[in-house]
Amino acid sequence: QVQLVESGGGLVQAGASLRLSCAASGRTFSRYAMGWFRQAPGKEREFVAAISWTRLTTNYADSVKGRFTISRDNAKNTVYLQMNSLKPEDTAVYYCAAAKIFSAVVSGTPDYWGQGTQVTVSS
Repeated sequence: QVQLVESGGGLVQAGASLRLSCAASGRTFSRYAMGWFRQAPGKEREFVAAISWTRLTTNYADSVKGRFTISRDNAKNTVYLQMNSLKPEDTAVYYCAAAKIFSAVVSGTPDYWGQGTQVTVSS
């Protein structure tokens, strides 16, 4: 079992930065691919970014490429999402996800989900 707890969300103005964190429980965290998703009001949950357990492979949604960076610290059982140049359209609940297979994160079928953290970007 892996439990995921997100933090770092908040209300910011357009152009600002935020860093989300996702703390994972479980001794096998380092073997899981991790990812971030988001769900805006009235929309379906969408993929944002993913990182392999080796940290060698990352994948980003086109809408966040060049602005968001996913990283992980396996010693701290934590994955991060650095979000720069935030736009109002980035407003959503952001969810952390974990999967034993990297492609499962990218395809939106991870093994575990966090509860989410709200990010609101004002114009």
